[in-house]
Amino acid sequence: MSSPDSQAVMQLFDTKAAIKHLEKSIADGKEWYLALLEAIALWDCPKETHNGRTYRYLIADEALDWMLLAERLCEAVDSRLPEDEKLNFLFHGRLPVDITTKQFKQLVGSVRYHQYLNYFYGITVEEALFWAVQDEVRKERRVSGFAREQDPSNEVYRRVYRQGREVLLKSFRKENGYHHLKSTTLLEMKEFTYWLFKYRLKHSDKARIASDTKKGLDWLNANNLSGQPLKS
Repeated sequence: MSSPDSQAVMQLFDTKAAIKHLEKSIADGKEWYLALLEAIALWDCPKETHNGRTYRYLIADEALDWMLLAERLCEAVDSRLPEDEKLNFLFHGRLPVDITTKQFKQLVGSVRYHQYLNYFYGITVEEALFWAVQDEVRKERRVSGFAREQDPSNEVYRRVYRQGREVLLKSFRKENGYHHLKSTTLLEMKEFTYWLFKYRLKHSDKARIASDTKKGLDWLNANNLSGQPLKS
């Protein structure tokens, strides 16, 4: 078993090549966002603690939180990036130029691209499905004459996953060996959402899966939140 010190050295090695490539590429005149995507392909560290903050880039060892990784890489070369382009990217997920799906896949590599898709469908679209069904529940309640607003979230969980939130959360935590606490962290919510995605795939038929996925994608598009920096 490796010691904490050897783990720290390995973590440094895992991050150093990607950051060095990013710095050199920008210094050589390459557009920063292209260099950043190439650096993502080189990154080989699923989680790290940097400047007192813990980053987990790979959810359930399958889903790449690529915007969190992009934020970390941008920080490493912050002074070399155009401020307006950087902020537009980090806050709105918009690259300075359109990148096709094919170009994106070539730049980040097939492994990272597959992990990116896992995150997009397993977390981004899954969250959108929740909001879409929540809109439906609220609309139904207004039509039925419910004047007093009530939290619709548990009804949403029952409609999408056929179980209440607490039952699902308890199962998720038990499966992962987590303590059952009153609150959840942002990281745990991402993990829980991805777990819900896989739970839904396991317990729904193909027609229902396709319908729910479309509902989530439609909600993202209707709210101008494509969740992707790409064009077809």
